[in-house]
Amino acid sequence: MRLDTLYPFPEERKTRKRVGRGSGSGLGCTSGRGNKGQNARSGGGVSAGFEGGQMPLQRRLPKRGFKNALFRVRYSVISLERLAQAFAGRTTVSLEDIYARGLARSGAPVKILGDGDLSAPLSVEAHRFSASAREKLEKAGGAARALEGAEG
Repeated sequence: MRLDTLYPFPEERKTRKRVGRGSGSGLGCTSGRGNKGQNARSGGGVSAGFEGGQMPLQRRLPKRGFKNALFRVRYSVISLERLAQAFAGRTTVSLEDIYARGLARSGAPVKILGDGDLSAPLSVEAHRFSASAREKLEKAGGAARALEGAEG
């Protein structure tokens, strides 16, 4: 069985509406739009949310909360476990190393989370560190070096 052999057959498919092709077609003259009015004009019709001049719902309801989506900083989060696996046998990991290994998108601010355990000392350079990640890095004999540039 192939996709082109499935029903409905071409002759069973509904043909599209051909408007403005003469009065014999039933959709000539005004092309099914009726006579005059806003919806009969080209480019006519009302915008979404228009309620006939009544105050629209989105303006009747009160605005609440604080929206900061434009300026929100989205961090690429990486666990200690992933760092330890990706950089096994190394003692220092820079931000460029993280980008080069593909653990975070290039240029994105990076935050290190404390999931997993470290067996060897590891010095990591990133924008932010969680408290548990910083603690585990220092406990293993490494260091957590936070960079400037990413607020949050």
